[in-house]
Amino acid sequence: MVEWDIRKLQILRTLRERGTVTATAEALRMTPSAVSQQLTNLAKQVGVPLLEAQGRRVRLTDAARLVLRHAEAVFEQLERADAELAAYVHGEVGEVRVGAFSTAVPALVVPAVGALRAAHPGVVVRVREAEAGEAYELLAAGEVDLALSLAAQAPAVGDARFTRVPLLADPLDVALPQGHRLAEIAGLRLADLAGEEWIFGGSGPWSDITRGACEAAGFSPRQGHSAAGWTAILAMVEAGMGVALVPRMAAVARGGVVMRELGADRPVRHVVAAVRRGSEAKVAVGRVLSALGAAAARLA
Repeated sequence: MVEWDIRKLQILRTLRERGTVTATAEALRMTPSAVSQQLTNLAKQVGVPLLEAQGRRVRLTDAARLVLRHAEAVFEQLERADAELAAYVHGEVGEVRVGAFSTAVPALVVPAVGALRAAHPGVVVRVREAEAGEAYELLAAGEVDLALSLAAQAPAVGDARFTRVPLLADPLDVALPQGHRLAEIAGLRLADLAGEEWIFGGSGPWSDITRGACEAAGFSPRQGHSAAGWTAILAMVEAGMGVALVPRMAAVARGGVVMRELGADRPVRHVVAAVRRGSEAKVAVGRVLSALGAAAARLA
C-alpha cells in the first residue's frame, strides 16, 4: 500500500492551481528545487509519473489528476477533523481571518464584527481588504479563512475546494448629476440612459459589470471617463461629466449627485461568502458566516 504524504499532495494541488513550479514555490514559501524534489519523491511513492514536460513548463499527467481527485476528499476530511478539534478544545473561542473586497468591508464586515463582539466576544475577526478575485487566491492558499467576493469573480459552483454561501443581491442604482434631464423622470429604466456618457473603469470586474448590465438593457455604454474609485466616479458625476452605475453598498451621499433606483431592467451584483470545504463546521467560522448573513439581511 502506498504511504501517502499530505504535504506532498498539497504541493501537487498547488502546482495544479498555480501552473508553474516557480509560482508554486512562491505560494508555499519554498524554493523551486525543493518543490521539484518533493514532487519527484511523491511520484516514486505512488509509482506513476505525475508530471510531463510541456516546453519550458510542466503539466499534470492523468495519473496526477486521479490522485488529486481522491486527495480532495482527504483534504475535506482533514478540515472537518480540524473543525471538531477546535470546537472541542476552544468551544466558541477562535480567530477567523476574512478577506473582503473594499465596499463589503464597511457594508457587511464591520456590522458583523460589531454584532460578534456583543454576542460572541471570544470570536476574533481579522480583516484583510482584497480585490474580489484575489480573495479566493488567499483562501486557497490558507492565508484567510473566509472570502467575501462577487459571484461573477468566484470559482465555479462545483469547485470541490470551496463551500459558497450566497449573501446578498446588491442593486445597482444610477448616479446622475443634479439637474439632469432624467433625474426626476418616473419609472427610470437603464435603457433610457443609452445616449449618455458613462464613467467606469477601463478594465476589471466593475467594467465588466457595467458593460454587461448596459448590454442586457440593449445598448453598449459609451465610456466618457475611466475611474475605479467611487470617490472619483461620484465627483465626476457631480461635475456633470457623465453618469455611472453604483452598487447600493457603495453609495455615498453627495450634494450634487442624484441616486435613482432603476425600474424593470434594474441590474444587481451578487455577493457571496466562501470557505474551504469542510471548514464551515468550525464554530468560529460558522459564527462569522451567520453574522455576515444577518448584516446582509439588514442591508437588503
